[in-house]
Amino acid sequence: MLDRVNSSDPAPPRAARTRAARQQRIVEHVLAQHSASAAELVELTGVSLMTVHRDVDELARRGLVRKFRGGVSAQPTSVFESHSEYRRTVRLAEKNAIAAAALAMVEPGSSIMVDDSTTALALVRRLEEVGPLTVVTNYLPALEMLKEMSEVRLIALGGEHSRTHDSFNGIACMESIAAMSVDAAFVSTSSMTGSMTYHQEQEVVLVKRAMLESAARTVLLMDGSKAPRRALHQLLPLDRFDDLVVDEQMAEPLVVEMREHVRVTVAPQHPE
Repeated sequence: MLDRVNSSDPAPPRAARTRAARQQRIVEHVLAQHSASAAELVELTGVSLMTVHRDVDELARRGLVRKFRGGVSAQPTSVFESHSEYRRTVRLAEKNAIAAAALAMVEPGSSIMVDDSTTALALVRRLEEVGPLTVVTNYLPALEMLKEMSEVRLIALGGEHSRTHDSFNGIACMESIAAMSVDAAFVSTSSMTGSMTYHQEQEVVLVKRAMLESAARTVLLMDGSKAPRRALHQLLPLDRFDDLVVDEQMAEPLVVEMREHVRVTVAPQHPE
């Protein structure tokens, strides 16, 4: 989340260490509570309101939180995507249900590509059940999981690291994707309607499009909280995907509309 100090480097000044620890505490609190007021953060940290505002400004510049009038939030908007760390803590049951259904679409011995979504990450956790597989991804948390799976041949997509998404993007990533052809791509995105998909950031849109273009089969993984919602940039129409996997929280009228454009699987949510 926040940068840690390398033990081999000279120790930073005490003020810098104190500021980093305080900002770490702010981020952890906002991720846990989803949002917080400035007054709440003053009470949490024991520093002045002005210092809290400076900390929040810095954290917002780094994409860790979103500042709004009177407070700070980890939740997404139509132009702001939540930090990867926050997205990994929400809708866990729904993502696990979607992943269980999507796993049946992964063929042993095939090559697949997964994006930097936390819904696809839930699928990654299960891939050792299928192996052997070749898996291609730009998502650092997925790389960390996959490198421990003996039945997975892992290919990492390079590029510029995004702190917000904890993934590699940009020109180098897109060029790497363009040189590949995989059997299936499993992706998610921030929002959708009954006929269109969206994301807040154009760079992320371009990488996801490249992934989908490289795949013989395309599978979209979406939980019910993402619809009906729009974001700043259109990703692709729903009829450009082969399959859509949703959870039981997706509104039935939306599912009916989606089925006019794509094959839809509604994943049953089993109690843990």
